[in-house]
Amino acid sequence: MVHVKKGELTQEEKELLEVIGKGTVQETRTLLASKNVRVNCLDESGMTPLMHAAYKGKLDMCKLLLRHGADVNCHQHEHGYTALMFAALSGNKDITWVMLEAGAETDVVNSVGRTAAQMAAFVGQHDCVTVINNFFPRERLDYYTKPQGLDKEPKLPPKLAGPLHKIITTTNLHPVKKCINFLKDGENKLDTLIKSLLKGRPSDGFPIFQEKLIRESIRKFPYCEATLLQQLVRSIAPVEIGSDPTAFSVLTQAITGQVGFMDVEFCTTCGEKGASKRCSVCKMVIYCDQTCQKTHWFAHKKMCKNLKDIYEKQRLEAAKEKREEENNGKLDVNSNCVNEEQSEAETKISQEDRGPKDSVEGEKESLQSDAGSECSPEATAGLQVPEE
Repeated sequence: MVHVKKGELTQEEKELLEVIGKGTVQETRTLLASKNVRVNCLDESGMTPLMHAAYKGKLDMCKLLLRHGADVNCHQHEHGYTALMFAALSGNKDITWVMLEAGAETDVVNSVGRTAAQMAAFVGQHDCVTVINNFFPRERLDYYTKPQGLDKEPKLPPKLAGPLHKIITTTNLHPVKKCINFLKDGENKLDTLIKSLLKGRPSDGFPIFQEKLIRESIRKFPYCEATLLQQLVRSIAPVEIGSDPTAFSVLTQAITGQVGFMDVEFCTTCGEKGASKRCSVCKMVIYCDQTCQKTHWFAHKKMCKNLKDIYEKQRLEAAKEKREEENNGKLDVNSNCVNEEQSEAETKISQEDRGPKDSVEGEKESLQSDAGSECSPEATAGLQVPEE
């Protein structure tokens, strides 16, 4: 492999870096076709075109550069950054995934010993952290679809490799989301299971079956010595079914990392982050789209009216508290005004109580003080003596 020096760029390579920042994919494709352009050229800081495209969030350009042979694991940056690190810093989940599929190494560290996932977590790009931590190369899974050694049959049927890989790499661990993914591909019909997972108890709609299923799955995990399993058991065992935290929330935080102060909503049906569609009646439950709403309606329709009453009650209480705060604010302002008026009145009365003698004595002291200051060297030092 030819060693590439930092900063030694041809004119076309300089244009390529500029086009990656401001140009189009077609312009990039044209420049890559030039003999004077090396796809892994380095700028002064050791960044390749792929690193620039990843950091700027240019997904199509990243794919184009990779097709032209860009080195996804180039480690020549002055601070040891890789293309995966720049993708994670950009917060773009799709680019992060593309880098991983292209063979990006996740355990490489920069000059201060941080991996791509750790860098993303440090700057608050938790979605990218989740993508990196849940990635599993398809090639490693395909290994088990072939007989090994003296085995006559593979440990994993080849037809299950695709669905299993999708389950492993899915960042949303909600069981309903897993089922919906299968239904979209037409690989199975799991309508009954989905309804069982979403069916809630009459009092508050809490999904009892879903909670029990997750707990039982954790209990049957075969590797008892695993640290993650022990952490899950310690967190879930003391909690009664129906109370917080739920088994799903504990499982999600254990695998993807706990995220604090995150102002985001989750779909009531599938647990997908970023849901924004509220029920038009009760305003209390949130969905990704109409598909999730329709899927959950059989369970929600029993609770919708009660939730609507709760919402109206909360709204009235919030309005009442706001009015009280506004009234308290007005009282504070009025109180301050009264105190200022009283202070001014007291000062005025105090001045009126002073007798003529006090006023004369005060004026004498003031004149003496002024006279003393005018005769002092400090006071006359800046004056000019008029010429005769």
